[in-house]
Amino acid sequence: MAEAKGLKKPVKLKPALAKMIGSTELPRTEITKKLWDYIKKNGLQTTTENGAPENAGKYIVADATLLPIFKNTKSTS
Repeated sequence: MAEAKGLKKPVKLKPALAKMIGSTELPRTEITKKLWDYIKKNGLQTTTENGAPENAGKYIVADATLLPIFKNTKSTS
């Protein structure tokens, strides 16, 4: 069987992310899927006054679990 490459190659996760996801190694595609599942499950997307996702749900509000994971990113929003 061929070795997984690119986005399907498992990567080692930092401790905060591994604790949140429940695994120490996953492919990037699975990491993204699990992060979005958590965000949607906990209602962390910004919304407009009528409850619709603001800017198509592109913005998230980090809670206590996500904050340590994203605190070292270079995002300005």
